[in-house]
Amino acid sequence: MKSLLKKIQNIFYAVVFAAMFGMYGCHDEEFLEQNPETFYTADNIFTTAAQVDQVLMSVYSKVKDIWVNVGVSQDYLDFKMRGTDILGVPNTRRGQNFSDYSNVNADNGVFRTVYRDFYDIIAKANLAIHAAELPQISWISESEKAYILAQARFFRAFIYKNLAELWGGVPIVSEITTSPRYDYVRASRMETYQYAIDELEAILDDLPETTAHGGRIVRGAAQHNLCELYLAKGIQQEAEGDAGAAKSSYAQSITYANQVIDGGIYSLMTERFGTRKNEQTISIDIHPGGVATAPVADTITLVTNHYWDLFQEGNINYQDGNRECIWAFQIDYALYKVWGNSRAPYSQLYSPVLRDGSNGHIIGMLEDIGGRPNSNTTQPWHVRDGIWADKWGNDMRNSEIVIRRRFKGNNPPTDARPRPYYLQPIPWDSMYYGGGDAQTDINHQSLCFPLSCKVCTDKYVGIEDGLIRQYLFRDDYAIRLSETVLLRAEAKQRNGDKAGAAGDINLLRSRSQCGYLVTPSDLDDKFDLILDERTRELMYEECRWNTLLRMGGTIAVDRIRKYAFWPETATTLSFNYNLWPIPQSVIDVNKDVPMAQNPGWANR
Repeated sequence: MKSLLKKIQNIFYAVVFAAMFGMYGCHDEEFLEQNPETFYTADNIFTTAAQVDQVLMSVYSKVKDIWVNVGVSQDYLDFKMRGTDILGVPNTRRGQNFSDYSNVNADNGVFRTVYRDFYDIIAKANLAIHAAELPQISWISESEKAYILAQARFFRAFIYKNLAELWGGVPIVSEITTSPRYDYVRASRMETYQYAIDELEAILDDLPETTAHGGRIVRGAAQHNLCELYLAKGIQQEAEGDAGAAKSSYAQSITYANQVIDGGIYSLMTERFGTRKNEQTISIDIHPGGVATAPVADTITLVTNHYWDLFQEGNINYQDGNRECIWAFQIDYALYKVWGNSRAPYSQLYSPVLRDGSNGHIIGMLEDIGGRPNSNTTQPWHVRDGIWADKWGNDMRNSEIVIRRRFKGNNPPTDARPRPYYLQPIPWDSMYYGGGDAQTDINHQSLCFPLSCKVCTDKYVGIEDGLIRQYLFRDDYAIRLSETVLLRAEAKQRNGDKAGAAGDINLLRSRSQCGYLVTPSDLDDKFDLILDERTRELMYEECRWNTLLRMGGTIAVDRIRKYAFWPETATTLSFNYNLWPIPQSVIDVNKDVPMAQNPGWANR
């Protein structure tokens, strides 16, 4: 059953509509009267609990828009993971944003867009909290009101957690703002973390353990975020020289992780499940010339497994039987046809562009090559090959159904071009090389890389309605239990328990039937093992910038320099940073109180 959230997630909050109708629904001379009968304000626009919930739905919708990147924003793509150690840009976007640091400064639009949109979410959450407390609102029960307030406070805390991880200390705004202000004061990073912690701890008892329908916030989502916040707090305390307080924070992080992992609600999925569990194999058709109407010339057969099940339509939500899902974004094709913004554009953003980079062996935009991407991203070599090298390769997450490296030529031969790999597997060297010169070869390499089951499907929806194969219409994870496990592993390692950390990592590796289980000696002080394991488990899911920057030190820049696809990324990254710059426009507008820039970014 589709959740109520899916039906109303795109409704704007009531105060905006009422203000618009109040202004534009009158005659000009009436609007200019000095004593109008009614002014809509945040105090009188709300009359029902349903209207308050609509404000909350606008928060859910905005968060989904950013994290799923519904609108295919390049800024949101950079916010989540592009430009890190795990995702770069192909040659068609070379030099953009984080691939060339001579172009990266406090005026960069990525920082401005994300910072602005985060505070927009906070403003909506504050409005929902304000409206819920208005005396004219009638609630069915106190628990109904408490749950509405808890969800709004969750999102406020969630965004402040993200702000603190990316920017450090930021202004804390906890009430609605009714007039322009130019005097915001930055809290410290520690104060920002603590604010988010206090908010989440205050609402735990008002959040249900489970809900009847997918998408709504549950207690596990707050506990997961508290685990991450206490971990981040401990890292900051260590950076400030308070090792004793840091150990206490790491212990609290582990406690919250234990509540999620060992609490009896959630568990890793270790067996086949869901809508396609009875399919032992799938076959992907190959059409000559990549033309869907051409007769099928061959197939690629892939063997399914339970990790693949995690990313199939109808399998994402806890309510679908997926005990690994803590919180999921709700996406629905029927809603897309009405509103146009309920989609996951993952094939467009993340699939390889084999039609342009395979030296003519592959053409078209069908299922056999991952749909129709727009050359938005590339995988660095470490993600393609490094994390799977040698003993790390025997891993269900590296199976062909999960990461496909076998593509067959679909471009028929001609007298001029015999094309020896037509309907045969194409060696990677034949795609990577043979372009005629080194620059063409590396351009092709940036467009051709393995294809993840997380970003494509063999069953694209909407083709009969004229859609091309760019979008997935399945719900998507906001929090999956495996990330909680990896956060606990990191907290244990930082707290001196490498054996416990290795044990947690092996929970995931055992689930994936890995041939090698890690030992305490594998855990390094730069957290490379954990970061590599996060890539193996959470590629295309996690917000990698948050992970790298909250770790502090030079972890982010060291890994970017080491693993970035293009050489100029490392050469232009000539300074160290572990926070994003405060957008210069924010500093400039806040004219009544000086706002300091983050280290490394002044005068760049």
